[in-house]
Amino acid sequence: MAESVYKVIELIGTSTESWEKAAAAAVGKAAKSLRDLRIAEIAELDMQLKDGKIETYRAKVRVSFKYEGV
Repeated sequence: MAESVYKVIELIGTSTESWEKAAAAAVGKAAKSLRDLRIAEIAELDMQLKDGKIETYRAKVRVSFKYEGV
């Protein structure tokens, strides 16, 4: 089996509804411009608050994809 190399990037997705949708937004956006996505890992979850209420859910996601650089 040939060796492979993967690159890892970090993205932050947001949603007004849930952390799950925030993470899905990050992965969905990455999938539009990156090929061969392999793993998505939740690195951190947080929320933006306004007047003591949740305004936005945020998910920091590490995404890996096969590196095909020169």
